[in-house]
Amino acid sequence: MKDDRWADVDNYLESRLGVEDEVLRLAQKAAADAGLPPISVMPLQGKFLHILARLMGARRVLEIGSLGGYSAIWLGRALPPDGKLYTLEVNPHHAQVAGANIASAGLSDKVEIVLGPALDTLPALAVDPGPASFDLTFIDADKPNNAAYFAWALRLTRPGGVIVVDNVVRNGGVADPTSQDPNVVGTQQLFEAMATETGITASALQTVGAKGYDGFAIAFVEPTGGTGQGA
Repeated sequence: MKDDRWADVDNYLESRLGVEDEVLRLAQKAAADAGLPPISVMPLQGKFLHILARLMGARRVLEIGSLGGYSAIWLGRALPPDGKLYTLEVNPHHAQVAGANIASAGLSDKVEIVLGPALDTLPALAVDPGPASFDLTFIDADKPNNAAYFAWALRLTRPGGVIVVDNVVRNGGVADPTSQDPNVVGTQQLFEAMATETGITASALQTVGAKGYDGFAIAFVEPTGGTGQGA
């Protein structure tokens, strides 16, 4: 099946499922107009995250990688009135665009943008709100640090919580043991960490769509005494 067919299916599903509203469309336009790269989640993926957060009854969400705030809007809308989303962003320009989009969505009271390299700002979240504070963690940042972000996610996500990592197939490159691409190598290191972590049950799905061939990984953080990967 050709890539244009994948895009056609995305367009069909979006039209039937009423995925985006004007706020979300304008957030994407604002990001494009500001020169941000077109690498945010697709509308169907954003709605998937929204539904997942609602299914879990998530009250606290951690996002590593804000970009223009598109996925933060999807996740923020899933939260109850007293819910909180912390979204981490290293680029000040991206954070400014995300902040404006989040404000336009009426979510400034629920979403806090944390500016700086995530590996520098995550330790503060381990103090406040503290370890195991988050119901859902979404990782969609620089891929060479995927394993390090996952390690922090394990510390910050509560037992019974979920960790989702985007862009883990890398157009099939993740299966190439000879790859020198830092994004592929970082993702392979993520899967090595998942494979050896006994406190989770994890899976991954390949995806195709308007943005091409990729996939995401999902890990359930086992409650104390859980069975882990062999469940």
